[in-house]
Amino acid sequence: FGNTLLIFCFTLIFSLPLGLALALLRMSKRKIISAPISLYILVMRGTPLLLQLYFFCYGITFLPGIGDYLVMDRFQAAILAFILNYAAYFCEIFRGGILSVDKGQYEAAKVLGYSKWQTTTKIVIPQMLKVCLPPVSNECITLVKDTALVTAIGVTEILYFAKASVNRDVNATAYLVAAAFYLLMTYGLTKLFQYLEKKYSY
Repeated sequence: FGNTLLIFCFTLIFSLPLGLALALLRMSKRKIISAPISLYILVMRGTPLLLQLYFFCYGITFLPGIGDYLVMDRFQAAILAFILNYAAYFCEIFRGGILSVDKGQYEAAKVLGYSKWQTTTKIVIPQMLKVCLPPVSNECITLVKDTALVTAIGVTEILYFAKASVNRDVNATAYLVAAAFYLLMTYGLTKLFQYLEKKYSY
């Protein structure tokens, strides 16, 4: 359960700000900046997370010039794969939220003498976050369930021990216990985001 929580927390802590940064970069008018970000998002969203886990755990060691220097254990590889994958999804969520902000907000900020940075941090992002809460909530709940995928690369978490227990005892009760853990986590997240949506529903 501890490893499940660690994967979940590390992924959110790093993928949310990375996703926001990527969203701002992707909206750049300079192709040299936006094009690589678009390609990154296409790759991360267009390939299965399980395949990415296999790549970062096993495949990256075969890359010439990188594999000799980038050495990670399975847990670190899993966290890196989750962060990069979810950052791509959060990027698109945040980009949609930014695009939903009315153009009049930008014009009003310009009239008030706000810089681009002030406009983004004080006007655009607060309004964007309100719009993005429901899809971010959905991704967080999906993340809880996706943590079970790390079992495929031998990282110990809830499903890993549930599977071992079932194989040892020839009894499927452990799967029900694992399901209860996931349900409790998703229920807690659902209630948290319901509270946040209600708080910001002005």
